[in-house]
Amino acid sequence: MNRISKTEVRGATTLFVNQLTNGTLDPAQPMLGPIADGGVIIANPAPGCWGPMITPEIRGGHEVTHPVAVEGAEVGDAIAIRIRSIVVTSAATSSGSDTVMAGRHNGDPFCAAVCPGCGIEWPHTRVEGIGPTSIRCTNCGADATPFIFENAYTMAFDEERQIGLTIGRAAAEAMACNASEVMAVPDNSIQHPILLFAPSDLVGVATRLRPFLGQLGTSPSKLIPDSHNAGDFGHFLVDAPHAFSISKDEIATHITDGHLDDNTVREGAIVICPVKVPGGGIYMGDIHAMQGDGEIAGHTADVAGTVTLEVSVLKGLTIDGPILFTVPEDLPHLARPLNEEELRRAQSLAKTHGVEVIEKDAPITFVGSGRTLNDATDNGLQRAADFLGISIGEVKNRATIAGAIEIARNPGVVRVTFRVPLSMLDKKGIGHLARSVYNLRDGE
Repeated sequence: MNRISKTEVRGATTLFVNQLTNGTLDPAQPMLGPIADGGVIIANPAPGCWGPMITPEIRGGHEVTHPVAVEGAEVGDAIAIRIRSIVVTSAATSSGSDTVMAGRHNGDPFCAAVCPGCGIEWPHTRVEGIGPTSIRCTNCGADATPFIFENAYTMAFDEERQIGLTIGRAAAEAMACNASEVMAVPDNSIQHPILLFAPSDLVGVATRLRPFLGQLGTSPSKLIPDSHNAGDFGHFLVDAPHAFSISKDEIATHITDGHLDDNTVREGAIVICPVKVPGGGIYMGDIHAMQGDGEIAGHTADVAGTVTLEVSVLKGLTIDGPILFTVPEDLPHLARPLNEEELRRAQSLAKTHGVEVIEKDAPITFVGSGRTLNDATDNGLQRAADFLGISIGEVKNRATIAGAIEIARNPGVVRVTFRVPLSMLDKKGIGHLARSVYNLRDGE
């Protein structure tokens, strides 16, 4: 049985993180920490996606927090990350579907920006005015943003960060003139805040906030742009013409699927992540104020915020990708633990039909990623079968009658969720995590 590590604690019990990467995850770079096994990380991530996307010197599509080493975490272990809180600090943001600007990148606008004027790769830029032509190369003065909006909005939040409302052009332009302060961009961030573009294609749309982390995980074992640390975006690196090119076989070996854009990675959930480098290297970022399943626009409302995580090492728990215990509200209907009345009915059926034992079970979610949603589904099914030691057929049946396959991100991240016997989870040393999230008694 795998148990939480009880190694001597030498790391910090609480670590405050405000250092940000330049958009890459590099295992050769020193990590922060270490944080003690069982310790708490408090961080101030920068807005993801659009701000870094219009800032060509950022080399990965996001600015995530600098990775943190966890005391005792070794290659082949796993780390359980409990999300204690996510607090949105931005007062507004802008987002929308994108258009890639031709001639402003070397094969990939997220990680290989090029100035169209002087040809410098990852050019330093300055802001001149507001709007989609405001990002200018400091070397030659050319309009250098790799992306502009196709259809987009500016959204303001109420003081309690419960409701968002898309606003009109005049209000959006007023916010653009004070963009960094309105978005609460962290001091160490180098991004140009996306409020500068002041889009207003949608006006008067009200929606709820439900913040989550688009990026949360452990470091890959190879230098990879942060936004490409997943099976779908990772495929864009295969035989690419830029510095981050990798082979197809390297994707599964090195990535950790830290870039999920999964709206269940929110306060109260537990994410179990593979350790592929010594110390694990926990990082986070790309807080989204809200997002429907699939993130079908390609982007959502990126915000700054404060995040509190509690981390625990699971010794010898070798996994290929993330495992989730989502909050009960986020579980698919069929995956939710049966209530007392449902159990009573099941027991009656068992007595009638001669079934001696009804499984004492709990929900578990396996993340699958791949070039397409079909590939991601196959990956998630295989990860579940390998972890639990059961057949693919059994996984498919359990996910069909006591779970679901859900889209986290189009084109290639899914959740494979189903109920399994608690004895299976206890054997793997993670039954206590399921019990804590789903409020199950020891005998259940």
